[in-house]
Amino acid sequence: MKYLLIIYMNPTLFETLSEAERDAIFGAHDEFQKLVKETGELVGFAALADPSTSKTVRVRDEAPAVTDGPYIEAKEFLAGYYVVECESPERAAELGAMLPDAKLTAIEVRAIMESGGMEM
Repeated sequence: MKYLLIIYMNPTLFETLSEAERDAIFGAHDEFQKLVKETGELVGFAALADPSTSKTVRVRDEAPAVTDGPYIEAKEFLAGYYVVECESPERAAELGAMLPDAKLTAIEVRAIMESGGMEM
């Protein structure tokens, strides 16, 4: 089964880290990627740009409205994700716990629903 490991980040917290601490986080992601590639569990991943670069789209009365920024104000934002394929939710949670961000904020582990042509 495929699982989404959703990485949340608190930019205020991240800014308090030293350069060495940030480098350690990025290095730990490199190691994690190497591990899940070797085990064959990695399906894909992406880091997302800062939320200030995002747009929010709403359609009301059949008319789209596009606004700058995220939909809601939040202390944490979606920073990136990994898609892994493993045999159990317990293994997916184990992989999520390996991510360095789990020590700072949270990693949400969610099963991916697969149906006809939408499979990754």
